Amino acid sequence: MEKVSLDEIDRRMGPAAVKKPLADALGTDGIALNYYELAPGESFAFGYHRHPRQEECFYVVEGTATFETEDGDVTVGAQEAVRFEPGEWQQGRNDGEERVVALAMGAPRTERETEMLRSCPDCGGRTENEIEMADDRSALVTRCTVCGAETGRFD
Repeated sequence: MEKVSLDEIDRRMGPAAVKKPLADALGTDGIALNYYELAPGESFAFGYHRHPRQEECFYVVEGTATFETEDGDVTVGAQEAVRFEPGEWQQGRNDGEERVVALAMGAPRTERETEMLRSCPDCGGRTENEIEMADDRSALVTRCTVCGAETGRFD
């Protein structure tokens, strides 16, 4: 058995005010588990994305999250959950005025492959992007794989 307190886990850099990797702290083998707090306007993910071989579920504890999907936006309120099949495009965000608190679960845990699209100002439209550490290690940067332009910076 493993037990951990959120206070013991360091925040990870990214698009959310708070992202804490519970799976790492608990040493899980089969499931990825992350705790999130999104301020208004923030997102769970760096961009519109999919995991080709991992299903992903979100359970919203507080607030309302909006998920962009191929079929349009889907709102998920407090005490509701949503599941995305492997390969299903999505991006969750906080469009409201209240903080969103949620848990994200993905299986299998070891599957870290992600395909991501973001708007590129130079290419004009959504392009594939990669995430890299900024040279000074102060932030994560998303970069267009077509032209190399920086499309986002997250501390």
